[in-house]
Amino acid sequence: MAVPLAFSEALNLQQLGVPETSIKHGMTSMESDKFIVCREEGQVAMIDLRAGAQVTRRPIGADAAIMNPEQSILALRSNTTVQIFNLDTKQKLKSHNMPEPLVFWKWTSPSNLAMVTATAVYHWPLDGNGPPVKLFDRQAAMAGNVQIINYRVSSDGKWCLLGGISAGAGGVVNGSMQLYNADKKMSQTLQGHAGAFATIMLPGRADPAEVLIFHEKKAENPAEPPKLFIREVGRDPSLGQPFAVQPVVIPVPPDAPNDFPVSLCVSGKDGVAYLLTKQGYVFMFDVHTGKCFYRAKVTNETVFVTCPQDSTGAIFGITVRTGKVLRLQLNQQTVVPYIIQTLRDTDLALKLAGRLNLPGAENLFAAEFERLISTGDVAGAARVVAASGNALRTPATIARFQQIPPQPNQVPPVLQYFSILLESGRLNEQESIEVAKPVLQQQRLPLMEKWLKDDKLQCSEPLGDLIMPNDVGMALSVYLRAEVHGKAIQCFVQRGEYDKIVPYSTSVGFKMDYSGMLSQLLFNNPQGALDLAKGLVNAEGGPLIDIQQTAEAFLSSNRIQETTAFLLEALKDNKQEHAYLQTKLLEINLIGGAPQVADAIMQQGMLTHYDRPHIAKLCEKAGMWQRAAEHYTEIADIKRVFKNSHQMSTEFVVDFFGKLNRDQSISLLKDMMSRGPQNMQVCVEVAKKYHEELGSEALVEVFEQNRATEGLYYYLGAIVNFSEDSFVHFKYIQASCMLGQFKEAERVCRDSNIYVPEEVKEYLKGAKLPDPRPLIHVCDRFDFIDELTEYLYLNSLLQYIEVYVTKVSPTKTPQVVGKLFDLGANEDFIKRILMAVGTACPVDELVEFAETRNRLRLLQPWLEARVATGSTEPGTHNALGKIYITLNRDPKSFLINNMFYDPKVLGPYCEALDPQLAFVAYKKGAGECDDELIQISKTHGLYRDLAKYLVERQDLELWAKVLNKEGKQDWDEASRRNLIDQIVEWALPESTSADEVSCTVKAFMAADLPGELISLLERIVLQGSDFSDNKNLQNLLILTAIRADTSRVAGYIDQLDNFDAKDIALICVSESHNLFEEGFSIYTKFSKPEFTQDKDDQVEMQVLAIGVLVDFMKDLDRAKTYATQCHEKPVWSKLGKAQLDAKEAAEAIESFINADDPSEYVQVCAEANQAEIWIELIPFLKMARKTMQENVIDTELIYAYAKTNNLTELEQFVGGPNVANIQNIGDRCFSEGLYHAAKILFISINNNSKLALCHIHLEEYREAVAAAQKANNVSTWKHVCFACLRAEEFRLAATCGLEVIKYPDHVDEVVSYYSDLGYFTQVVSLFEQGIGLEDAHIGIFTELGVLYTKHVPEKTMEHCKVFFSKLNVSKLVRACERARLWDPAVYLYTHDKQHDSAIKIMMERANSWDNDIFLDAITKVRNAELMYKAVNYYLTTHPKLFTRLMEVMEESIDHSRVVSQLRRTGDWALQLGQDYLKSVQKNNLSQVNEALNELFVEDEDYEALRKSIDSFNNFNMISLASKLATHELLEFRRISAYVYRCNKKWTQSIDLSKNDRMWKDCIDTANESGDAEIIENLLRFFCDSSEKECFCATLYTCFAHISPDVALELGWLNGYHNFIMPFLIQTFRRTHKRLEILEKRTAPPKEEDQQHGIAETYGNLGGFGGTLMLENGPSMVMPGMVGPDMSGFGAPGMQGMMPNGGIPQMNGMMNGGMGMPQM
Repeated sequence: MAVPLAFSEALNLQQLGVPETSIKHGMTSMESDKFIVCREEGQVAMIDLRAGAQVTRRPIGADAAIMNPEQSILALRSNTTVQIFNLDTKQKLKSHNMPEPLVFWKWTSPSNLAMVTATAVYHWPLDGNGPPVKLFDRQAAMAGNVQIINYRVSSDGKWCLLGGISAGAGGVVNGSMQLYNADKKMSQTLQGHAGAFATIMLPGRADPAEVLIFHEKKAENPAEPPKLFIREVGRDPSLGQPFAVQPVVIPVPPDAPNDFPVSLCVSGKDGVAYLLTKQGYVFMFDVHTGKCFYRAKVTNETVFVTCPQDSTGAIFGITVRTGKVLRLQLNQQTVVPYIIQTLRDTDLALKLAGRLNLPGAENLFAAEFERLISTGDVAGAARVVAASGNALRTPATIARFQQIPPQPNQVPPVLQYFSILLESGRLNEQESIEVAKPVLQQQRLPLMEKWLKDDKLQCSEPLGDLIMPNDVGMALSVYLRAEVHGKAIQCFVQRGEYDKIVPYSTSVGFKMDYSGMLSQLLFNNPQGALDLAKGLVNAEGGPLIDIQQTAEAFLSSNRIQETTAFLLEALKDNKQEHAYLQTKLLEINLIGGAPQVADAIMQQGMLTHYDRPHIAKLCEKAGMWQRAAEHYTEIADIKRVFKNSHQMSTEFVVDFFGKLNRDQSISLLKDMMSRGPQNMQVCVEVAKKYHEELGSEALVEVFEQNRATEGLYYYLGAIVNFSEDSFVHFKYIQASCMLGQFKEAERVCRDSNIYVPEEVKEYLKGAKLPDPRPLIHVCDRFDFIDELTEYLYLNSLLQYIEVYVTKVSPTKTPQVVGKLFDLGANEDFIKRILMAVGTACPVDELVEFAETRNRLRLLQPWLEARVATGSTEPGTHNALGKIYITLNRDPKSFLINNMFYDPKVLGPYCEALDPQLAFVAYKKGAGECDDELIQISKTHGLYRDLAKYLVERQDLELWAKVLNKEGKQDWDEASRRNLIDQIVEWALPESTSADEVSCTVKAFMAADLPGELISLLERIVLQGSDFSDNKNLQNLLILTAIRADTSRVAGYIDQLDNFDAKDIALICVSESHNLFEEGFSIYTKFSKPEFTQDKDDQVEMQVLAIGVLVDFMKDLDRAKTYATQCHEKPVWSKLGKAQLDAKEAAEAIESFINADDPSEYVQVCAEANQAEIWIELIPFLKMARKTMQENVIDTELIYAYAKTNNLTELEQFVGGPNVANIQNIGDRCFSEGLYHAAKILFISINNNSKLALCHIHLEEYREAVAAAQKANNVSTWKHVCFACLRAEEFRLAATCGLEVIKYPDHVDEVVSYYSDLGYFTQVVSLFEQGIGLEDAHIGIFTELGVLYTKHVPEKTMEHCKVFFSKLNVSKLVRACERARLWDPAVYLYTHDKQHDSAIKIMMERANSWDNDIFLDAITKVRNAELMYKAVNYYLTTHPKLFTRLMEVMEESIDHSRVVSQLRRTGDWALQLGQDYLKSVQKNNLSQVNEALNELFVEDEDYEALRKSIDSFNNFNMISLASKLATHELLEFRRISAYVYRCNKKWTQSIDLSKNDRMWKDCIDTANESGDAEIIENLLRFFCDSSEKECFCATLYTCFAHISPDVALELGWLNGYHNFIMPFLIQTFRRTHKRLEILEKRTAPPKEEDQQHGIAETYGNLGGFGGTLMLENGPSMVMPGMVGPDMSGFGAPGMQGMMPNGGIPQMNGMMNGGMGMPQM
């Protein structure tokens, strides 16, 4: 019995590389069937389920990650920080720091992220930028040690359910849930483990029900079984009672009494709730009834996360650690039979089958329906039909209800039936039609509209036809839904919605004749025609009508407005090919009296390809000057139009010039300016805007030629502020002066930097303006001061000179004064100017001007006045100093006391007068004049003054200038020696400043004068002075001796005590000096207590001393002696390190032991291992373990024990406390072959993998297998297996091999190893045992099959058949092919649906061919070429089965190509395939028809040929007719004539029939042609051949096509009066009838005759009324119709020629007449 659960493993996360540690709660999430997100170490793995489980890993260091259920939006959590990223746009959407860590989070919807902390629940909407909002607090029952495992929110967001678990008494896991109502902000505690919300539709209710489904298990009453509750929440009481189901006891399996649910997931599509438990059980409940209809154990692992798949109704779940992604779904094919046969719950089966439309309950529904019908329960029977899905909703059921007689004063049964169906859902097509009929009869259109709006009726063409007479709009809605396109368009036409026709037709791909419709609408509804035309030209894929013809049609009806609107719509794309139509559009409006429309079109600029010159002329004629100007290109035309520029807007004129080139613009401007000043303003505006393009020179020339100075002024004034053209600025200054605008001229001269100063200056000087201010500004700005001063002075404008220097530019006063000096101006005037300017005048420049003109003393009053005002300018004081020095007014006092003069100025001035004054002045410079001071001292021998100055200055750079030989190039050795003598003998001894002494000493050091420095220092330090005990000087003395005279160093060390011992010693032992003994002496001297009191400092000195011995002198023996003397641990430690560096490992170990120093244990161990002195190393390591707990120490001690084979102490040490890295040292021992020691180590850490390898090397195979069992590691199993195999321990090898082949990746290696050793029987036996394993995988079965193909081929086929579902077909089939086992290969290919390969093998290998298998596979091949190869194969090898092959391939093969193959093979092949060709002729293929026709002709089977021609006309008829025309058999020649007739080759057909005297065929062919000439020729032929009867028959048959005059003529000429009489009678009768009909139509209607006319009309609808006449005969055919075949041949195309069952739809026939259709 099939179960109602479809279960499968959709995916395995471990196989995708997700580690086991990441597959658990909190690390892996699955919010929907789109993504699975796993947090791995340092990264996040995202598995896209909808893209074939594609894995994307990104380096994200987050604690957790969950993916949005619909979008690629990832939420990340790290501690309390939560961030949301959009992976598609690669941007961060949101970020927030939570107040406390999260314990659970979940996407409750695509737009909301829920987060649960230890105290509250928060919601964070994805929209907006706000922070998370706290929704509610966790209750006390949900706090504490409760672990949150789920959180659900109802679809309306008003109800929330928080679920968690906690440890209970006796190992029981308790569940608790908190239900929160967002509207009332209240919570309720529930006892249970899992819950969920679901939205369901209930029978009899229009609104959906939001139900809560939850599991209840009370902790206080553990004996009470768990229950499932289903309750509706949030229903408005005014709408009725909420839905509820009685609590259902959950059937807990006996073997899992303590099992509890971990997840409850609801399939909304099926209405089934899946309850999954910790131990892997699944319970399936029907949400509508609450019944549990299935329970099963689907996995041994816990499913820790689930989610539904809405599209299929399935649910997904992931197992913890193993990572299996399980898929559970309702098996719709088996659930109802299962419930009926296993549960025997008919009621549940009926409800499920009816609600979900499931198979299996049809008989139950039918029986129940019959029972209720028999009892008269109409409503109950209707509900059964409604609940049965589609099983009983048939026309027969409707008929049953219609047959039930209605009860008085009650609703008819059929209407009750429809009412109940409408309550439960949607009616099908037949039901919709039947229910619409009475509703439409009662004109209850609103009810129909409501049903259609609610989608209660299935729309169809008959339903639309029913509604059409009542409501066109409603019918349109039905036609649209039913996709009845033709009638939908008719509705659009009737509703006047022409603009919707084209979009609709295009969207549905419906083809129709738009031209005819447009022509008809053009006269009846021009606006509708316009709307339709717009739609046609805007159709997708291009216009559906010819634009030009349509426009001409509108225009021919004098519809200018509609023509314009249409062309605007059609030409909006502005294409080049529409140039003519664009021109036409503008022309019809310009000429047709609507120039404003044309102007608006051109204003929009939507058309650009029209004939612009032609339109320009039309615009000019219409007085549209601006448009005309826009369209003209010749300047002459433009000038002519611009004669009317006064009627154009200024903006247009200005903008228009932008479209002209430079020459045209200048020419047009000249033309406009020449017509008077009225155009000056607009010309100025043009010049302003386009001056850059047209050039300022040309524009200025235009204005100057027309003497428009004012226009020139306004034009230049607009651009001068922005122009960088000097010409513009000059012309503007000139125009301003000419118009008396001196302020503008002054402004430009003052502010502009563009004009040429010389040009403007010369113009202004020549203009002699009454106001010289423009000239003043020009000369001031461009430094024409001399010319300005001369101009003003010579023109007696002295007041402007004074104004200039006082107000305009006081800084130019020196130049003005200098020029006045040159002009011989009055001194009083000059003094007055100077006093007026005051301090604003630059002193230095003025002094220079005065000094060069020997007028300096003139400035003394002005200078003294400046000093009196407190001026500190050096120039002022320099000038006064020069005056005082020249006048000898106490110059030395001035030089010493004045603080403001510049020594560099007065120093050189004094040198020529008094060198001592110059020295004083230079000394005053405080270092700025040192070079000058040194030079003057050398020149005049002032060495003593210089020496004192140098000592006092304490400037090392200055010292370098005089002491270094390269300091000054002109400072000779004699001068340097004189200076040094003055320093040593006089300047330095007199100094009492330590800083001066120190600086002097440093200067001597820097000057590299060691001899002089030593002498200087010995005089200061050793000969007794205030600086004898100075530490710096003592240091300096020793250092100088180290550099200059090393022989004195030892003596200085003994004599001096106050120097820096450590620093001096370091310098001594440095590489540049190598004074090791002196350094050792310093350390030894200062390590004594009299020099160093602190014990630690003494030890430090001793360490430094021994460092000199070991590091520099490399004397380890002397160092060991010194260490023995000192006997200090740091000294021994220093010695040990040196010995270690010298590779004296044993001595170093001894020294480290004396020092009790294990600090260098790493290097000691390394050197000891290299020297292989493990016995000496052990005491050191034991000493080290006393003070240190280091991994390396314990590890090396173990290694030393192992190397010395001290296994007893090794075992004791390992068994005791230690921090050794036993794994590493064990590996080390193993790699070095110390297997016994390694075995002890691996036993201590339970490393059974390595222990097994040790046993292998010790040839302890049984112990190795035991260790491998404990290790349970594939690598270990493999090593042990191979070792046992090499030792020929086959039983032990098989034990290990079975464990290895459980892993697919290692199967090939096992097979290769066995095979390389030649143990084929053993490897086959191993895999035969392997297929019996519980977890045997596909690789084992496949490899066993491969081994069978190699070693036991007779078992291959049986193995393939038994285990096909567990085989890797591609691998095994390749092995079969290599082994030439074709039958198994074919079997595998066919069952693996690789039919192409199976077919190839059977065709290539004859012994593998099987007809049944071949025929079954050939129809399933993917490569169609194989079918055609199969055709050749069967023709050549199995021709008797060829017809059967073609029957099988008939639906899949190209029959034309097969016919070609048969022709190429030979005539016998075509004969062989005749049956096949007959079977496929129904497809009406030309090649098939031609081949069969050839066979029929060859077999002389004319009946079969005639039947083939009549039924299948797709072949070359003319070719066949030509071939048969000369056939020796009459019937074949008749067929030729018939074929000609079918192809309207009337003449050839009649000629053939004439030759064979088949007169009836001739008459029928002529009648069918409808050609009067052909019929007349035939009549004349009969007359010529005296066939009177045929002549009469032709008149009878071809009556409709024969002119009466022809008949009369032939009858009169040939004496056939009697034969033409019936024709004449019928002709007169038809003429009479026509006149009668015409009179009736023109006569006024009579009321009493109306009813009779209607009855007569309806009476004639059934056929042809009236007297039996010639035209009522069976051969009377209207033009375009085909009459009955008199020759026995069926005319092609007869069927379907006349609609409505063959009744001709013609007005003449309605009254029994045969006339032509009336126009």
